[in-house]
Amino acid sequence: MMSEQNNKKLNQWVENLTKVEIPVLKQTARKLSALVEDIENQTPRSIAQVIKSDPLMVVKLMRHLQAYKHRGQEHEIVEVEQALLMLGLENALKKVPAKPVVEDVLGREHMPALVHLLKVTQRAKIASNYAFDWAVRLHDLHYEEVRIAALLRDIAEILMWCFSPKAMLTIKTIQTEDKTLRSHHVQEKVLGFALHELQLALAIKWKLPELLIRLIDAEYSSEQRVRNVCLAVNLARHSANGWGDAALPDDYADIADLLHLKPEEVMTIVGVDINNSDDSGGQEIPRAQ
Repeated sequence: MMSEQNNKKLNQWVENLTKVEIPVLKQTARKLSALVEDIENQTPRSIAQVIKSDPLMVVKLMRHLQAYKHRGQEHEIVEVEQALLMLGLENALKKVPAKPVVEDVLGREHMPALVHLLKVTQRAKIASNYAFDWAVRLHDLHYEEVRIAALLRDIAEILMWCFSPKAMLTIKTIQTEDKTLRSHHVQEKVLGFALHELQLALAIKWKLPELLIRLIDAEYSSEQRVRNVCLAVNLARHSANGWGDAALPDDYADIADLLHLKPEEVMTIVGVDINNSDDSGGQEIPRAQ
């Protein structure tokens, strides 16, 4: 159980992150700026495609949408395209501007933190595409919601890289020096709370859609859709270390159970070269779009 002091630290960070203007990736700002000028190709779909490549921009949009939700709105909106249609394209881009940019918030003095932040956002995009693909395979009609849940699963970590880079680098250093330590224990030691606790607290504070909260809450991990999100996030996290990561065989087995396939078939659909599975190279974003 969290101590009163640590609970206070958690609540303080929730308040801090609620007050700040969430930054976005520079490439997101650049692409959206280009679309604003390109009236002919400016559609809800084209803008949504850019936004969905950036978990920070997605949560920025969702937070605004929930804060100004109409009382008569019956259905919660999780899909980015629906959110844009609800707000109106011009209004959405005006009320949820693609600024500031992460690169400016961190500055040159925090380049190592920026590198880690970009790695986490890349991992989030990969996880979201895995989750989307598997949701389609499972005939889940709400596949876009599953995609967004996977994309935002590590948003607390991304935000902390933005606004507490020194502490996050300390956590990274401790974990690198002793790989046997559990992530949440190190986070609790340095921050006073685990990132998954911050994640859930922010989702509740920002009144994100109930479905989204459920999909990112490990408490519901036995549900198929939540399992999909969790396994996609795990696979993206472990494969970031190279296809020879020791945790991957268990991931393949768990995903095979979810999709009713064999582990070897899972390796094929996620793009693993079975004959070269010890490869330590980088990740490529899955084909699912």
